[in-house]
Amino acid sequence: MICDIQRGGPSTGLPTKTEQADLLQAMFSRNSEAPIPILAPSTPGDCFWVAVEACRIALKYMVPVIILSDGYLANGAEPWRIPTVDEIPGIQVKFATDPNGFHPYSRNPETLARPWAIPGTPGLEHRVGGIEKQDVTGNINYEPLNHEKMVRLRAAKVEAVGQDIPDVVPVGDPDGDLLIVAWGSTYGAITAGMKPMRAKGHRIGHVHLRHLNPLPRNLGEVLGRYRQVLVPEMNMGQLLMLLRAKYLVDAQGYNKIQGQPFKQVEIEAKIEEILG
Repeated sequence: MICDIQRGGPSTGLPTKTEQADLLQAMFSRNSEAPIPILAPSTPGDCFWVAVEACRIALKYMVPVIILSDGYLANGAEPWRIPTVDEIPGIQVKFATDPNGFHPYSRNPETLARPWAIPGTPGLEHRVGGIEKQDVTGNINYEPLNHEKMVRLRAAKVEAVGQDIPDVVPVGDPDGDLLIVAWGSTYGAITAGMKPMRAKGHRIGHVHLRHLNPLPRNLGEVLGRYRQVLVPEMNMGQLLMLLRAKYLVDAQGYNKIQGQPFKQVEIEAKIEEILG
């Protein structure tokens, strides 16, 4: 699990200020075709539960997971009751122990995860490293069709995480004039900003994404219920780019890259500008 607490960049940049500019880096920075699950908390307290969820996905699907938090959350605080151990969902970990029929790249048909053998377990020794492996055996392999199969398997394993992601349910109106789609610490300003605008009679929904890769499976259907889509982000429009590419939706961005979080009045003014 990798925790990326975003601040204004690049390099040292604005070390005490906030930003949301690492989404595309998280999506595409691994060399070759090697996608990775990405999660984002929305409040300081939510950071704990997102970390639990990231660990569960990493262990169930045997894949690295990135958490995208940001400076506003890292320096923020909220009342939060420490949960008991019994309140935290269990995470099952199963190690391979039987050498009979063991293959390091045999896969669980549901998750496509490989078996996990503790290094040094007698009879379960296998190769590790960066050179391409043969499917099932784990032997070094340069065959073109095997390479294509392994690339597609890596992508399919991340997509399979979608079966554990609940459908999104918009807060506010389930259809209508405007859907606000966002992620991370913009949650508070959007939640506060849309309330007075709905009180004026506008039909507005809000989807705040916790899972950014893969996206919830019903998101495309939800986007189609609204006449317009707004994506507020503290970057140049990274989630906006992904949504427009994947769903061909004519969404518009609202971008703030000043090292400061959105304010409620800014969200209200943008909604007013769009809806009139």
